[in-house]
Amino acid sequence: MSDRTMARQVLLFIWFLSLSSALGQVSYSIHEEMAKGSLVGNIAQDLGLDLKRLKSGKARIYTGDSVEYIELNKERGVILIKDRIDREALCGQTTPCALHFQIILENPMQLYRVTVEVTDINDNAPMFSKAEMRFEINELSSSGARFILDRAIDHDVGRNGLQSYSLEPTDNFVLKFQNLPDGNKAVEMVLQTPLDREKKDHISLLLTAFDEGEPQMSGTMKIHITVLDANDNAPVCLQSVYKTNIAENSPKGTVLTTVSASDADQGANGRISFSISSTADKAADIFEIDPESGVVKLIVGVDYETSKYYQIDVQARDEGGHTDSCKIIVDVIDTNDNSPTINIISKSSQISEDSKTGNVLAILNIQDLDSNESGKVNYGFYSLVTEGDLDRERESEYNISVTCADEGVPSLSSSVTLSLQISDVNDNAPVFDKSSYEASVQENNTPGLSIFTVRASDADFNQNARVSYILEDSSVKGVPVSSLVSVSADSGVIHAVRSFDYEQIKDFQFRIKVQDGGSPPLSSNVSVKIMIQDQNDNAPQVLYPVQSGASVVAEIVPRSADVGYLVTKVVAVDVDSGQNAWLSYKLQKATDRALFEVGLQNGEIRTVRQVTDKDAVKQRLTVVVEDNGQPSRSATVNVNVAVADSFPEVLSEFTDFPHDKDYNDNLTFYLVLALAVVSFLFIVSIIAILSVKCYRWRRERMFYKSGANLPVIPYYPPLYADVGGTGTLQHVYNYEVCRTTDSRKSDLKYGKPCSESIISLDSSGTQTLTHAQRGKLINKEFDDQVRIFISSLCSSLQHFFYCKSIQTVHTCKGETEL
Repeated sequence: MSDRTMARQVLLFIWFLSLSSALGQVSYSIHEEMAKGSLVGNIAQDLGLDLKRLKSGKARIYTGDSVEYIELNKERGVILIKDRIDREALCGQTTPCALHFQIILENPMQLYRVTVEVTDINDNAPMFSKAEMRFEINELSSSGARFILDRAIDHDVGRNGLQSYSLEPTDNFVLKFQNLPDGNKAVEMVLQTPLDREKKDHISLLLTAFDEGEPQMSGTMKIHITVLDANDNAPVCLQSVYKTNIAENSPKGTVLTTVSASDADQGANGRISFSISSTADKAADIFEIDPESGVVKLIVGVDYETSKYYQIDVQARDEGGHTDSCKIIVDVIDTNDNSPTINIISKSSQISEDSKTGNVLAILNIQDLDSNESGKVNYGFYSLVTEGDLDRERESEYNISVTCADEGVPSLSSSVTLSLQISDVNDNAPVFDKSSYEASVQENNTPGLSIFTVRASDADFNQNARVSYILEDSSVKGVPVSSLVSVSADSGVIHAVRSFDYEQIKDFQFRIKVQDGGSPPLSSNVSVKIMIQDQNDNAPQVLYPVQSGASVVAEIVPRSADVGYLVTKVVAVDVDSGQNAWLSYKLQKATDRALFEVGLQNGEIRTVRQVTDKDAVKQRLTVVVEDNGQPSRSATVNVNVAVADSFPEVLSEFTDFPHDKDYNDNLTFYLVLALAVVSFLFIVSIIAILSVKCYRWRRERMFYKSGANLPVIPYYPPLYADVGGTGTLQHVYNYEVCRTTDSRKSDLKYGKPCSESIISLDSSGTQTLTHAQRGKLINKEFDDQVRIFISSLCSSLQHFFYCKSIQTVHTCKGETEL
């Protein structure tokens, strides 16, 4: 027995429950030689079983190693003759003769014992082993001389067996019988009337054997007697009965005993020879006797389980024909030559792992053909049951060895191995090989790209261990996660549904559920994080200076600028990240490369030497902005620089830049439209001013008529004034200027003072004015306001056209430069 088998036996305790007391027992009696299909009995009715129980329990007959003479009809619930039954072949001379078998039912397992007694019919006539016997009898044989005759054999029993003999004619001989230890009778022919060879030297007799069956049957044997002359002494055996024993399985040639006899005659008439007579147990085929010495030996092996003893009939005969007989009783001694047998009546080859404790796995029958201590075992029926819980994941199969040993010396044993498969139930949920997953994928990937694989395992078996992967519903920035990734239900491979853009989504999370194929299914889930890796898929973008084919941007550098003067700064961004967004600035082309340089990291354009009068006014720089990606991407920007101290100088130099015809056409349209709008606003303003003036004139007339002096509320005109004349501004000016955003110089246009007069207030903040003074003041203020409005409108139109003439995209602003 292997260590593995022993280890498995520890997990499953084997408990044998004796089933010697079966659930029921019934007996029947039938005649031998009944036809096939003959009814033996209604087993369902006699055992109180329902026909449905016979079918559902898979009822069957168990006979062990014996021939099945009986069959079970589950449809009718009866047992029938399956094969011809010969009582003589089945039981020989043993009475009573019976068939023993069991009826086994399953689910649950049940056992019923059935005994069918087979009764004898007179189907065998008495028979002699020889058709005739011959005797040579001396004429001097005295009355009473005995001659042993071969016994007839009748295989039937009881009244159907051998019952009597008759001998004809009976002129000289009669029959006598002797009872034998085995219950049979020895037949002897006894001389009653002396023989006379001279009268009759040959006698023929007929020996008939009869039974008492219905009908009576008989068998005959002829006896031929030759009358010899002058031998008047018969041999005499020293013992009438010899007893000896022999162990079964003794080797051939083993001596059992020696038979001795004597004869009073001398010479040839006193010479004795021994022989063994034929017997029913065929002793003559098993033993032999030396004709001269009388030594009895074994010629074939004997088996205690076949016959426990033998009787040998020995005849002592002299040459004159006189005989005597004796018997040898041989007892066979049993030896432990048979191992116990284990018969599996019923067994289960598979059991579910969730079966309860005490579940019957098999029913066994134990037997030993030996006797006494050699065959001492606990006979009967046993059941193999489970004692503990089963777990297929821990042990999926058990090989259970059942061993039975007798108490002989040496002890013999036998064993059987039962294979038990543990069937699976869905008691384990699938488990991912990681508690969470993280993976990365580069942006701009191909849709359908395999990102990575999640894996889960299930400790169950077959369908219960078949896992499928499911993407749980969720959203990423309002977008269903199913529109971003998908998962293969069978392999767990996660695919990208679309191309990712790092600039839109840098990472996202979702959950994947794994589910087995059991019923009901078990599942678990895991968190997955996908990180998008940036690629250098975006070129730098220049924010300043703004590039347009319809305008020219000019940065003004005064000729007095020193070394390191900041001309402007190129501002650019890259929407990528990491080193893909690291920008560097290089000066690609320049009108005068010795005059300007660009900061590698900050993009600042500075002068590298002192500006001189010899430097051209119009300078054009081309700056390359390049990122640090692989491969790198770049953008270029053109910067126009004007080296001048005055704006007219700049304007005269930049008027020859080529312009886009479509752009000029569009600009003309917009200028005409603007002029129309301004004209409309001007007319509306004039109307409004005239209306206000008329309204004030009427109110002034009303105040004048009233003749009352009203307090004057301090009034501050829209033009600021310095009260007391001690401020820094001596006059109020209207001014206009137009310049680019980064111009270093501006042109100012000064107007004349709007008013030289300032209203002075007393310490109380109020002053009483006359009607004439107040009217004059109001009229003057009104005229100033109209003049200022008209002047501003004209200045705006002038600036509009002036800005158009220098082709700038920057707005026109007012700036005070004193």
